[in-house]
Amino acid sequence: MRLDKYLKVSRLIKRRTVANEACDAEKVTVNGKVARASYDVKVNDIIEINIGKSPLKVKVLKVVEVVGKDGASELYEVV
Repeated sequence: MRLDKYLKVSRLIKRRTVANEACDAEKVTVNGKVARASYDVKVNDIIEINIGKSPLKVKVLKVVEVVGKDGASELYEVV
């Protein structure tokens, strides 16, 4: 799954266009490297989002296309 879509599905970022813009502005890294929106997210990837005052670092636990609001937090764990 594309990184921008994963960020939206997991509700780490509200909209896919915002996730895409964050990737273009080099505010998102995966495994320590700046990632493009088209990066293919895999289980055990470490995603760091540097938007706002405090950066958010998460580990990918699951990659699914569709998930409900309640299940979104089960896709990742905060590191």
